[in-house]
Amino acid sequence: MSDSQSNQTILIIDDQADVRLSAHFFLSNHGFQVQEADSPSTGLECIQTQDISLVLLDMNYTLDTTSGEEGLYFLKQAQKLGIHVPIVVMTAWSSVDLAVRAMQLGAKDFVEKPWDNQRLLQVIKQQLRVCSLETQLKRATEHNQSMSQSTVSFVAESPAMKKVLTQLERVAKTDATILLTGENGTGKSVLAQYVHQHSARKDQRFVSVNMGAIPESLFESEMFGHVKGAFTDAKESREGRFQLAENGTLFLDEIATVPLSQQSKLLRVLETGEFESVGASKTQHANIRLISASNAEFFSCISSGAFRQDLFYRLNTIEIQVPPLRERLADIPILAKQILEKHAQRYGRVGLKITDNAVEALKRYSWPGNVRELSHVIERAVLLCDTQHVDVQDLQLNTAQDFTSPTSDTLPLIPLDDAEKQMILHAMDVTKGQVQEAAQILGLSKSAMYRRLEKHDINPKHF
Repeated sequence: MSDSQSNQTILIIDDQADVRLSAHFFLSNHGFQVQEADSPSTGLECIQTQDISLVLLDMNYTLDTTSGEEGLYFLKQAQKLGIHVPIVVMTAWSSVDLAVRAMQLGAKDFVEKPWDNQRLLQVIKQQLRVCSLETQLKRATEHNQSMSQSTVSFVAESPAMKKVLTQLERVAKTDATILLTGENGTGKSVLAQYVHQHSARKDQRFVSVNMGAIPESLFESEMFGHVKGAFTDAKESREGRFQLAENGTLFLDEIATVPLSQQSKLLRVLETGEFESVGASKTQHANIRLISASNAEFFSCISSGAFRQDLFYRLNTIEIQVPPLRERLADIPILAKQILEKHAQRYGRVGLKITDNAVEALKRYSWPGNVRELSHVIERAVLLCDTQHVDVQDLQLNTAQDFTSPTSDTLPLIPLDDAEKQMILHAMDVTKGQVQEAAQILGLSKSAMYRRLEKHDINPKHF
């Protein structure tokens, strides 16, 4: 069971208690939360008051067991109410016409009763995955549009960051492809936005994509778009990230996570500028400025066969190493005050200040999670501070420092996998099961942390 599934709730709407029980038992065994409703009207009440991820809707009820009108009523009302939860309809009466009518009213897929368990599970997982990606795309587009109208600043008091900004300002006005490398949390995405806003494309879109979050099976559709009917769930044509970023900047974060099988498709666009949407025969030409980022050791990835050498050379026309926070201590006082002001405003603590002693404590800390961890530490301090001044004790750095800086006397020589598991268990214990917080302590992305939790069979709920 994945952690994401355990947070997803399926609403089953069916007037037969035994059918609801059967579906409830099956879906619960696969890690989903389940709610039940015995009629469309009850289901509508439930979906408006609870956090529902997907609806499994029976089309026929005791009032009318053949026409599907009650199921269609639910779909019509859901449209009127602006409910955007994916709906999968089911009926014991096989009818192409009813299926078409349901799809026209917003249903995402159709299963016939009695259902095949594996088919039902496949449909549910696919619809949840598509819904998640559409939500991410919508949020990213809204965020990128707002970002294009705001100014991104970057603190650069330290010699290391002054060098980086000098390099970026020099290449920003060109269309050179840039590869930003460095540890997790160093601010590579902010630097990508900085480049965009200092480029000739600043009035166009900045589109950011987390490559590690795109399933391999949906890679082409997400990146290049698809036309209506290209595959089962392609109900409408959809633009990919290259189309969305047309004339602007496309930022590919975690670029090293692109599956080897898909790297040739990305390479072709970078070499020729040409691509086709899934299901289309017309070749399109991409006019974008590409920036990518990764914390990977590319030469190791290339040597192991996980990453194409020719793609790497296309990505790193200009490669810029972003320094970790421990190498830019002069930036910490200004960063800390900026981050404090942001979180203080967010949580209604305007006027909150940070003491000089607290700033000195921040400068002495090793920051394995870099700027991302600094932001988290200060956000926590804003929430827990009892006065108008954030002091050393409010930062709660000691536990993290002791854990992240083991000495040679206390670090046992054990197999690497065992050491990794112990570190993850310790981080999860320190953070009381907060996955994102533990990931920041260990200097990992959230997705990388979840992969390691699964690898070592560690359940966050046990902490």
